[in-house]
Amino acid sequence: MVYRTELDVAIKAAALAGERILKVYDEAFEVAYKEDSSPVTEADVSAGLAIEKFIKAHFPEDGFLSEEMEDDGSRHQKTRFWVIDPLDGTKEFVKKNDEFAVNIGLVDRGKVVLGVVYIPVTGTIYYAVSGQGAYRQSADKLEQLSVSHRRNPVRLLISRSHPSPRTSELIDLLKSRIECIQEMGSSIKGCLIAAGEFDIYYNFGTSMKWDTCALDCIVKEAGGIMKRLDGEPINYMESSPYNRGFYIVNDSANEVKLS
Repeated sequence: MVYRTELDVAIKAAALAGERILKVYDEAFEVAYKEDSSPVTEADVSAGLAIEKFIKAHFPEDGFLSEEMEDDGSRHQKTRFWVIDPLDGTKEFVKKNDEFAVNIGLVDRGKVVLGVVYIPVTGTIYYAVSGQGAYRQSADKLEQLSVSHRRNPVRLLISRSHPSPRTSELIDLLKSRIECIQEMGSSIKGCLIAAGEFDIYYNFGTSMKWDTCALDCIVKEAGGIMKRLDGEPINYMESSPYNRGFYIVNDSANEVKLS
């Protein structure tokens, strides 16, 4: 398998981060806030350091883009770089609703080639390598992932902690076709679309490259579609780490044109 070593390292790094996250999760912890008012905890920082140290030990020449590291632009001088969210869904972590994950993606020569999403509470790992399929590994089961073929009715996911007025517009446009609507946090939403359990998710707010990179590979390898709101691919070579909205759907028939 191409990127076999990289995948093994990413999975081990995610599990190591998960151990640190759960250690904090099971105790009382303090919550600080960044300049953008987003929360950060000891778990975010500790998990970030663990991932960075572990990956650097195996791939010292690679660059990094991580939520808990300063982006000095040096990643653009590298052939490839890792895109990391040590604790995706910090708001869910603080609420203790279990809907948080570790995201690790790898960009090689401008292309996302690997993605790992690890859910610490359940120990479930979603992973994919470009051209080699997407998979879900649980304690006793390994399964290859494939998006559903649902077009009507469809199952819609919406953000639990990042509501948008445009979500109501989306629901209104789809209302005659919606079988169910489920609120959920973090990158778990994209994983469930890749697994065929849901079909549509639109993010209308500001997200970050580390929120989407690992998912980008997993969704596409499962046969799904993940794009910016303007219908273009997410560009991980941009100097800015910001995304101005994106969507994940199981089928092009479920892409929604909003004003």
